[in-house]
Amino acid sequence: QVQLVESGGGLVQAGGSLRLSCVASVNIFSTYDMAWHRQVPGKQRELVASITATTTTTYSESVKGRFTISRDNAKKTVYLQMNSVKPEDTAVYYCNARKLLTFKDYWGQGTQVTVSS
Repeated sequence: QVQLVESGGGLVQAGGSLRLSCVASVNIFSTYDMAWHRQVPGKQRELVASITATTTTTYSESVKGRFTISRDNAKKTVYLQMNSVKPEDTAVYYCNARKLLTFKDYWGQGTQVTVSS
């Protein structure tokens, strides 16, 4: 029923920029908090950035000042603008949607981001 589809991943050189997109197939997108997580093989998934239904944003310390999360409720899409990327940003990035009140989580399939040095 609920589907999240990420796109925009790929290979980028250190210092460059990339924009990830996540399209949510849901009834009322504005009733979901959204977030981007990333995971490196063999390690736990970590929160990168989040944006609530009321557009309050949160960032991990490692990406603060470089990444920007945003949402377009009309397009049911959440974005992650990645600037000044570093090799340590290399990971699979996952889109997450959390339904308000029920706190039900939904996940996308992930998109690979590789930063070359």
